[in-house]
Amino acid sequence: MVATDKIFSDFQEHSVAEFFKKNKQMLGFAGKTRSLTTIVHEYVTNSLDACEEAGMLPEITVVIAEIEKNNSYRVRVEDNGPGIPKKHLGKALGMMLAGTKFHRYAQQRGQQGIGAAGCTMYAQLTTGKPVRVVSHYDKKRIECTISIDFKTNQPNIETSAEEDTDGSEHGLVVDGEFADVKYDKSAYGVYEYIKRTAMANPHATITFAAPDGENLKFPRSVEEVPPKPKAVQPHPMGLSTHDIIDYAHHDAQSTRISSFLQNSFTRVSSEKVKELQAIANEVDFSKKPSELEWAEAEKIVKAIGKVKWIAPATESIVPIGKRQIEKSLGGILKPQFLEVSERSPKIYKGGIPFVIEVAIAYGGDAGRNSENGGSGKSGDIIRYANRAPLIFDAAGCALTQAVKEIDWKRYGIKRFEEEPVTVFVNIASVHVPYTGAGKQAISDEEEVTAEIKNTVMEVARRMQHYLHEIIKEKDRAGRRKVVERYLKQLSIDLADLAEKGKASELEEKMKKLIENKYPSLMGEGDEEGENGNGGNGKGEKEER
Repeated sequence: MVATDKIFSDFQEHSVAEFFKKNKQMLGFAGKTRSLTTIVHEYVTNSLDACEEAGMLPEITVVIAEIEKNNSYRVRVEDNGPGIPKKHLGKALGMMLAGTKFHRYAQQRGQQGIGAAGCTMYAQLTTGKPVRVVSHYDKKRIECTISIDFKTNQPNIETSAEEDTDGSEHGLVVDGEFADVKYDKSAYGVYEYIKRTAMANPHATITFAAPDGENLKFPRSVEEVPPKPKAVQPHPMGLSTHDIIDYAHHDAQSTRISSFLQNSFTRVSSEKVKELQAIANEVDFSKKPSELEWAEAEKIVKAIGKVKWIAPATESIVPIGKRQIEKSLGGILKPQFLEVSERSPKIYKGGIPFVIEVAIAYGGDAGRNSENGGSGKSGDIIRYANRAPLIFDAAGCALTQAVKEIDWKRYGIKRFEEEPVTVFVNIASVHVPYTGAGKQAISDEEEVTAEIKNTVMEVARRMQHYLHEIIKEKDRAGRRKVVERYLKQLSIDLADLAEKGKASELEEKMKKLIENKYPSLMGEGDEEGENGNGGNGKGEKEER
């Protein structure tokens, strides 16, 4: 038998940076195309968040240049945001799980504080080089390079320039070299990501310089910065026993459990505390929160489940908005039909608010282009979480599954895979239920999936009416063609038989006769009549 001390002789602690160094695929660095898209995604997301936090309309420039013919690229992302102060630069771009978002109970694109630091990590792992950063903030300019010490998860910063400015410039530039990446124009590439980002962020102007020399600009279509989501307290219905214990033991303000519940969570009034006390009567609500034990917290959670609560406040979430989506998709896809949902917030897991936004675009540039270079189109599902595009892991995403489970034939779409239709779905929430750290797929939460389906079906019903009218018009046009073809020949024959009159005059007279008697046949009315029951009474009587 091996001695216990020997078994544990090699026991070591590891930093979170070392963990992700060995598991970089968890952050989206898996596959060359996906890795490049992930880098751009993380930097652009940070730029959008920074500009919105500062109340600025985002101006973002993305430049990708190939360094050598070995899948090595230089990526430069520049924004007009507030910049990052020197004391926070290292943690923001060179430390895992550090940031301004994770601890806040408010809607945000990123959540874990990993993204930008993950890009710094990937530059080091593939080229051995740090990222170069220029930050303009508070009438100061700092230029430096940043890398990560994987052993300690601490940033290494080397400053090359630091100076005072007149404050006319502001923003952040991040410039890095990355290998083991690839640029292409596939559905998973940078171009598609930027296009989809522009769709969900119509208040931003995004300029993209591609390595193949193509320069694209997606100008803003909305001149308003989205309202800031407000940080709110958690709703009691979304709490677990561990949550209650954790909040209670870190509460340095409250002296009693009763006041702790009112101060720490939304919708908890003194009356609600009395209701909880009556149900969990074995718990002493006058004791200090720090003294709360697990069994007592369990009783409080059970009591919370028996009390009727007001729904959580929705100030913490800000959807894109119907008007903004209409302007954005209308400008980019130029569809023949476009309809956007506008529904009230819902909650999942008992206390987490969320909003599902759905738009359906048909015709124009809607749908996905044929991958074999043909002119055909196929149905396209574009997914978002808090305005950020979800490009990858579609098969395992609740948004995709919910849309695919719709019976599209009921809404005039015979085969979704063969129609020029785009379904736009965005989930806005304080806590987006991602399936992994890569933040590319949404987990199958029952309430979320049900709301997606309901919203899609609501918009699809409006599309159904539009498609029905198109089918009717095609049918009318087909019948008109047949009638006009026979009228022409009939007028010629009648003129010959009568040996008088002109064929063209006869054709015109017969056409007017048919238009007066059967207006719908010649496209002048609705064959089914205004009441939709197959024609008006007068017309039917005359036909008989």
